[in-house]
Amino acid sequence: MLELIKEYFNAGWLYWGIVVAYSATVLSIVGVVLSENRNPLKSLAWTTVLILFPVGGLILYIFFGRSIKNTRMISRRNKRRLRSAEAIPAPTDSPSRLSAENRQHVMLARSLTGSVLYEGNHIDVITDGREKMDRLIDDINAAKKYVHIQYYIIDNDSTGNRMADALIAAAGRGVRVRVIYDDIGSLHVSGKFHRRMRDAGIEIQPFFRVAFPPFATRINWRNHRKVTVIDGSTGYIGGMNIADRYIDGGKKFKRWRDTHLRVTGPAVAALQYSFAVDWNFMGNPLLEEEAGSVPPTSGGAAVQMVTSGPTSRWSNVAFMMLKAIANAKKRVYLQTPYFLPTESLLRALQAAALSRVDVRVMMPMKSDSAILTNASRSYIQECLRAGIKIYLYDGGMLHSKMMIVDDDFSTVGSTNFDFRSFEHNFEGNFFIYSREINARLRTDFLDDQRLCHRVKASEWRRRPLAYKCRESIVRLLAPIL
Repeated sequence: MLELIKEYFNAGWLYWGIVVAYSATVLSIVGVVLSENRNPLKSLAWTTVLILFPVGGLILYIFFGRSIKNTRMISRRNKRRLRSAEAIPAPTDSPSRLSAENRQHVMLARSLTGSVLYEGNHIDVITDGREKMDRLIDDINAAKKYVHIQYYIIDNDSTGNRMADALIAAAGRGVRVRVIYDDIGSLHVSGKFHRRMRDAGIEIQPFFRVAFPPFATRINWRNHRKVTVIDGSTGYIGGMNIADRYIDGGKKFKRWRDTHLRVTGPAVAALQYSFAVDWNFMGNPLLEEEAGSVPPTSGGAAVQMVTSGPTSRWSNVAFMMLKAIANAKKRVYLQTPYFLPTESLLRALQAAALSRVDVRVMMPMKSDSAILTNASRSYIQECLRAGIKIYLYDGGMLHSKMMIVDDDFSTVGSTNFDFRSFEHNFEGNFFIYSREINARLRTDFLDDQRLCHRVKASEWRRRPLAYKCRESIVRLLAPIL
């Protein structure tokens, strides 16, 4: 390329001027990467890419390497206004009935995000996509005041149109309907699908619209949350998007195994708060509908919602998981579609296993991304050496994002156990302090385990050299995948 430029202009000074200017640009970006004091692995990955592949690396950095950390999503004043709209007064942050470890988790979440602990919630665990959609549609059909829907993917297929029909019908009854979808996650969906809802009076908006000129500043930061609030009394959160494959597995998988939660009780206010922050962040007026109006039930689950994203000062969900793993005494059961842990989380899992905690990691035998499947497998050897039990799910696509610790702590939400979810995506998880929910999720995990192949260390060492090389090469890009 440089030779062509030199020949075309036939001027040595111009040729070398371009070379110097371009080199200075690449080196200055390397300096920016290093000065931001990011995760050393990530800084090294970007520095390597920029030096070895200066043209392609520069383009990749413009689109995927920039940071928006510490960007404020909502003003302090609006935060206070949202909290004041909650129908149920927030209880104490550290109830004595929780274990000492869980009281630490509660206070950590409070320090990270100001997350409130809501007690007395009824939670239904849903692992079947058809059941989840049936219940969601029933709740939308019963809505009287408002419906707030937020998903990474809302597809223009039979499932997406079924939900669109229910939302349009609700809007026709006078229900206020607002929808957020991620513009990249739903990039393949035609504008006609969205216009049909908009024409029916639904307020529907993409998060970080992919358009020029802000295209390069937005494409890497995706809103991966799956949040629903209906009349402030019923909510949903979990891993399932709105698309046919979350029900039937699609063309690639015989089944789609996921985990979603339906909640009634005060914790619905946390879902409303999360939705309202994102809605306001996109330049819309602040939402102040009442939420959390269902009174707490005796013996119900205590819940906190923790959100995280590229604007956060800390890696909020990662910190919560790290603390829980460090506090584990009996077991850590983890389900994730992609296993690309940060260095600290990998070491925490290894330390727990070496301390004779029963650590089990379940990931799909084959995921919906070949690159991420290979990257995930590159961590298996290190896990096996520490005594971590690895299970490869062979019953379809395992998309569940769930972690269970000991007998009374669990988390379910949109966060994958990977770099992208922890650092680049806007995510949301419920952290649940309940023996009953822990037991239910543990039963689901053990049921899934029957459909898994447990990886043995001797077997893993004997896999073909080509597999090992492929996994190791992809591993180099793990911090920026």
